[in-house]
Amino acid sequence: MQFLKGQLGVKFKPFSKFWINESFTGNNLCEVVRGVAGDLVAEVQLIDNFTNKKGMTSQCYQIAYRSMERSLTDEEINELQWNVREQVQSKLKVVLR
Repeated sequence: MQFLKGQLGVKFKPFSKFWINESFTGNNLCEVVRGVAGDLVAEVQLIDNFTNKKGMTSQCYQIAYRSMERSLTDEEINELQWNVREQVQSKLKVVLR
């Protein structure tokens, strides 16, 4: 076994879920993500789209980070992910879930 029980834990959410507004677009999200993480963003993928009975739409995106030069640390990814979430919330006026 490569890792002992309890030795490896995910410290970041591997995806971001939020309620969107009418002006939200996936392209705007990608611009914000790349603005924060630059070339470390390998992929931004919509993995869930849900509209509730009140007409509010929630989308869930998975963001893959990758470096061709080195291994990324959990701390680096955690910081990037939290910065992305903050920027998406403030710039795109979405409500994080």
